[in-house]
Amino acid sequence: MTDAPPVEESAAHDEHKERLRQEILEALKIVKDPEIPVNVVDLGLVYEVRIDDVGQVSIDMTLTSMGCPVQDLIQTDAELAVMKVEGVTSVSVDFVWSPPWSPQKMTDDGKKQMRMFGFNI
Repeated sequence: MTDAPPVEESAAHDEHKERLRQEILEALKIVKDPEIPVNVVDLGLVYEVRIDDVGQVSIDMTLTSMGCPVQDLIQTDAELAVMKVEGVTSVSVDFVWSPPWSPQKMTDDGKKQMRMFGFNI
């Protein structure tokens, strides 16, 4: 006999986590770098979202440059946005620098928004 949950239970759990992950990404779309008129998701700054079984969320993200003067503001805005998602009990945002950010990481929507603001992407 094994302690593994039934396949249906495991699939439902995975589905719930993926739904929660999508809600978190949607919530992060209100977070913007004040210097760039595009949200952090469409800019491609969010690298990974991990969610444990009790709703603790860990986010790995980067910035467009290591010396970004608004890193603390972006971190606070991201944490506040994610805490509004139902099912999230805590959130930590860690900045990572590898791989480095480049415009190729932007979503198609992000590139479109940048072009609307006059950037050549």
